[in-house]
Amino acid sequence: MSERLEVALGERSYPIHIGAGLLGQPALFAPHVEGRLAAIVTNATVAPLHAAQLDATLERAGAAARMRIVLPDGEAHKDWRTLDLVFESLLRGRADRRTVLVALGGGVVGDIAGFAAATYQRGVAHLQVPTSLLAQVDSSVGGKTAINHPLGKNMIGAFHQPCAVVADTATLATLPPRELASGLAEVVKYGAIHDVAFLAWIEEHASALAARDATALAHAIRRSCEIKAEIVAADEREAGARALLNFGHTFGHAIESATGYGTWLHGEAVAIGMALAARFSVAQGRIAASDAERLERLLARLGLPVRPPAITRERWLEYMGRDKKNERGRITLVLLERLGRAAIVKDAPGEALEHFLEGA
Repeated sequence: MSERLEVALGERSYPIHIGAGLLGQPALFAPHVEGRLAAIVTNATVAPLHAAQLDATLERAGAAARMRIVLPDGEAHKDWRTLDLVFESLLRGRADRRTVLVALGGGVVGDIAGFAAATYQRGVAHLQVPTSLLAQVDSSVGGKTAINHPLGKNMIGAFHQPCAVVADTATLATLPPRELASGLAEVVKYGAIHDVAFLAWIEEHASALAARDATALAHAIRRSCEIKAEIVAADEREAGARALLNFGHTFGHAIESATGYGTWLHGEAVAIGMALAARFSVAQGRIAASDAERLERLLARLGLPVRPPAITRERWLEYMGRDKKNERGRITLVLLERLGRAAIVKDAPGEALEHFLEGA
C-alpha cells in the first residue's frame, strides 16, 4: 500500500509517494529518469543498504545510464568539499543538463544533492529518495537545499524543488534508534505549530512510534508531509508563513554551529530548541507554563533531549544573530501562541532574550 500527496506549486508541482517497498517500484521513477543519466547521490552508510536495489529499479525504469556518487556520512561533511565531490563526479562522468540526480539518504545527502542539482550547469532535475525519518517528514519536501558554513548552518544554498519525493518507509528498519528519535522531533514540531489534534495523537502513540510501529509511523509521515506541503504551497520561498516551520530551529541551529556539526543530531538540537522556544514563550506571557511542560514531556518520552549544552550568552547571540530569518540585525523567533499555533516574532525583545539565555 502506498499513498500519494501533492505539493501544489503550479508548474513546479510534484508528488510525494509514501509507502513500504517503493524503492522496488520502477513506475514511480520512470517518468523522471527514462532515457536520461540517473546519478544516485548517497553516502557510505546508506549505499551498502539500499543503493543496489535503487540502481536496479532505475535500470528497469528506463534510465539510459546510471552512476553512483558515494559521499562521506555525517553533518560534519555537509560542506564545500563534499559538494565538490558531486560536481567532480558529474563532470568526469560527462553528465549533461538532462541528467537527474537521485538523492538516496537522509537530510544531509538530500540537501547536498539538491544544491548540486540547483547549480550544476545552472540547474538539473533531482529526485528525493529519503531514507531517514527526519528526511521523510521534513527535509526532502519543500525545495530547500544548502550546505553549512563554520559560521552558520545552511547559510549557503538555493530553493530548488525536486521532481518527486519517494519515501520508502521500509528503509526506516535500518535506522539507528537515535536517528529515529531525531526524526520524531520534526513530527512533534508540526503538531506544536499547526495541529494540536495531531500533537495529541503523537502523545497517544508515542510508545508505538518509538517502537517503529509501521502503522503509526506511516500516519506520522503522511500527516507531517500534508502540513508541510500545505505551508510550502502557500509560501514557497519563506516570505511569510513558511518561517513557522523553523520553530525551535533558531536555538537548534545555534546549538549545532556552536558545538560543532555532528555533535548533536539535527532533530536533537531542534528538540532542545523547541523546549527553549516554549519556555521563552512562557516568559513572554504567550502561553501557560503547563503547555511548555506538556511539550517537554512528550519530547522526553520520545527519547529526545530538552536541556541545552553549556553555551555562553555571547555565543548564543553570535549564532542566533546570523539566523536567516533575521531582518535589519534583529533576531526573529518563532514562538507559541498556544499549542497548535505559532507566531513569527520579528523583533524579539533583546534584554529579555539575553536574560533568558543567561539561565538557559
